[in-house]
Amino acid sequence: MSLLGIDVGTTGCKAAAFAADGRALGSAYREYPTLHPAPGLAELDSEVVWSAVREVIAAAAAAARDAGDPVAALSAGSMGEAVVPVTRGRQIAGRSILSSDTRGGELLEPLRRAYTPEAFYRINPNILGSNYTLPKLLWHRAHEPGLFDRADHFLLWGDAVGFLLGGEATACHSLANRTLLFDLHRADWSDALLDLAGVPRGKLGRCVAAGTVTGRVAPETARQLGLPAGTRIVAGGHDQCCNALGAGICAAGQAVCGLGSYACITPAFDRLPEPGPMLARGLNTEHHVLPGLYVAFLYNQAGTLVRWFRDTFAAGERAAAGGSIYRALDDEMPEAPTRLLALPYFEMTGPPGFTADASGVIAGLKTGTTRGEIFKCILESIAFYFVDSLADLRELGVDASPFTATGGGARSDKWLQIMADIFGVPFSRPRITEAGVLGAAILAGLGTGVFATAREGVEQFVEHDRVFEPDAGRHAVYAGRMALYRQLFPAMRELLRQLGRD
Repeated sequence: MSLLGIDVGTTGCKAAAFAADGRALGSAYREYPTLHPAPGLAELDSEVVWSAVREVIAAAAAAARDAGDPVAALSAGSMGEAVVPVTRGRQIAGRSILSSDTRGGELLEPLRRAYTPEAFYRINPNILGSNYTLPKLLWHRAHEPGLFDRADHFLLWGDAVGFLLGGEATACHSLANRTLLFDLHRADWSDALLDLAGVPRGKLGRCVAAGTVTGRVAPETARQLGLPAGTRIVAGGHDQCCNALGAGICAAGQAVCGLGSYACITPAFDRLPEPGPMLARGLNTEHHVLPGLYVAFLYNQAGTLVRWFRDTFAAGERAAAGGSIYRALDDEMPEAPTRLLALPYFEMTGPPGFTADASGVIAGLKTGTTRGEIFKCILESIAFYFVDSLADLRELGVDASPFTATGGGARSDKWLQIMADIFGVPFSRPRITEAGVLGAAILAGLGTGVFATAREGVEQFVEHDRVFEPDAGRHAVYAGRMALYRQLFPAMRELLRQLGRD
């Protein structure tokens, strides 16, 4: 019996079925639009997303069935922060607000008055900001009280998938941490934070560890999706944590660089760092999907910028290249580092700045600048954004190199070479780059006894394809570009903020 992994992302969802020996039996992907009803707002139509999730599950399940290896268990990972309001009757009650949405930040003031940043970090190791779940819940309660009351649960997407399929209303640890209401040390909701925020515990589901069986797919739903009767549902996790597991990160001292809607660097470690130095660097801590391990995230826009460029400047070539912007523009990108600089601040940024009111910049354009140069400078900027934070992590004793690269961007040889050249360390690419679904499938196997340990699952499922070594000459050029990049945002800060507010 095969294992099904699901990944619900910001711009699309995937599902893939794997035999117990790691063979890929079939996969499917669907995109959905991000809705921007007003400047600063970003949300998903929950019904559209759920329809897409059902489609990819059905397609992957059909491939497994056709291969003579029907699905025995499934698990889902998802983007963090975004929740979907649902009723006890497993009906979707409203739209899903994304982390990049700026609503609700001002409603965090009671928490800021009650806790110093370090005191709060000792409960929930995050930096208070509008990107987390709690501000969205408070916004719903203040501006849409009918929806807040009507929804029996607000479930993070990975957990919502299991619930809508027929499982229990739960919150896996790694996703629960993204709400600002989770006590990392107790591995449960914080009563103090729930009381202060005025959010009933029952609205959020029962906290469970990744790999916990939370139910079985409802009979009628199984019939509609082509799943065997009694298919077990296993708790998954934050997509970046599932991605790390799918890349083989099952011990401290390893790191993954996911190149999906966001670029996210995720190092794993087995001790909790002191809050002060982490806070000073804008870094969080949360559970990995494996016991005894923790992760931190360095993240910012990546695939969202690539998608913007694709849809704005290369829609026709993308169609001609079978849907891949990388295949379409690889030959147009110059081999040498570009003479352009971009600031990847098109939407709210991740750590360390969490800048919500800036705008993107592409500097150095001339009439002779080519489209390939612009595309490459965007890819370069995504790497530049992380350089200083990686140095900060090393100072804290958390190593983040070499890297395993995953996600749609990892299919681009050019992008991985850019990352290796800028960081000055090797980048390894696994055979299966969609590691989020692979990690979720490994969790499905762990939860149902197919694998005795995570390492056994990794050894069976994860195989590396190629290593990209840094070029010393290009690395030296990029070091000079990085010095200029560091000056660009401070020099333009006020102008960018004014533009971001318009």
